Amino acid sequence: MPAQLPDPPRTAPPFRPGWRARFAAMSRSRAIYVLVSLLLLVPCHWQPSVEGGDLSSHNYSSWLARLIESGRAEGLEAVHQTTNLLFDLILSGLFKVVGAEAAQRISVSLVVLAFVWGAFAFISAVSGRRAWHLMPAIAMLAYGWVFHMGFFNFYLSLGLCFWVLALAWEWKPWRLAAAAPILALAYLAHALPVVWTAGLLAYLWLAGRTAPRTRAWMIAVSLLAMFLLRALVGGTLIAEWPRQQIFMPSGADQGWAFDGKYYVVLVGLLLVWGALFLELMHQWGTRRLASSTPFQVCVVSAAGVFVLPVALVIPGVHHALVLIAERMALGVGVCVCALLGAARPRMLERYALVALALIFFGFLYGDERAMNAMEDRMQGAVAQSAPGHRVVIRGVKAGMPCGSTNWKAFEDRRPNT
Repeated sequence: MPAQLPDPPRTAPPFRPGWRARFAAMSRSRAIYVLVSLLLLVPCHWQPSVEGGDLSSHNYSSWLARLIESGRAEGLEAVHQTTNLLFDLILSGLFKVVGAEAAQRISVSLVVLAFVWGAFAFISAVSGRRAWHLMPAIAMLAYGWVFHMGFFNFYLSLGLCFWVLALAWEWKPWRLAAAAPILALAYLAHALPVVWTAGLLAYLWLAGRTAPRTRAWMIAVSLLAMFLLRALVGGTLIAEWPRQQIFMPSGADQGWAFDGKYYVVLVGLLLVWGALFLELMHQWGTRRLASSTPFQVCVVSAAGVFVLPVALVIPGVHHALVLIAERMALGVGVCVCALLGAARPRMLERYALVALALIFFGFLYGDERAMNAMEDRMQGAVAQSAPGHRVVIRGVKAGMPCGSTNWKAFEDRRPNT
């Protein structure tokens, strides 16, 4: 009688958590997002007034729009436009419901959340995981130079464009269909990030249909086209490329919100990013890293910031386009985080990012507190002046915050036009 074969080993069925376990996991995940969102909104509410550069002009525009709508501004009319508008619409709508003070805090909070979670979604899509260790860097970028200049339409548009890129990173029809209305909404906020996003989407489409070995030629052609465009623009239009533009392609300059003490944050951020890049190079190898789409997106975006003019005068447009490269450096900073999201961070890099964020927001709190105190003194002086008199600020101490921006830092960074 032949020996019987042994029974096949019994394998346990795959573990499938019950609905209670799944519900508990979803609740914990949502609680984390809510907690992080509340922490991210603290800088919007820690001072009596929100310090955001052009935010005062947005408030004035909303107030003036209400006067025009009510017919109390004779001789003035609202000019309709298709872009650079979405934040003002949000602010004006809230202005009617909750008043000026609450409207600006709510609207700024909304655009901060749209930007941060859009950047986080994009970084997660590119790296293939939720890169929570990079959240301190995202928070610093979110409250950096662009935020404190008050370019909130651009800021909101860029945040929405990150949602578009997160959806379109996997080139699927339903994801593209979901991204299309968000891209249209981003154009309503500001056109510049939409143009940048359209260029990246075109690059992603071509990269998906090109072998990794030949993608180096795509980068070469893209860089050549940028420099040719720069030569064409420089020869036909009034444009400017200042010397300090060489420091913008990394995106870390967004950590320079006010004066020179923020160089500690800028240099520290570059060092941590450099350590993560070396770790990623060790993981992937130089050839695989150079041929990867995230690396090429960073290179193309950084080259665009280096090649694009800071200021540009277009015929037929009544005002110059200024601070173009400074604004788009914020997009490059998030692209760098998206590339580094796949790296395995050590505890040193994790703690370093947290420490840099604490230093950065500590600096911000002190500077914004000083700005609020100066604004209170200015309002007191204006209240004591006689009706019809003009109040003029004759001088500002170098490096001292004034009004809604640090004028010394702004003078150092503005184009020489």
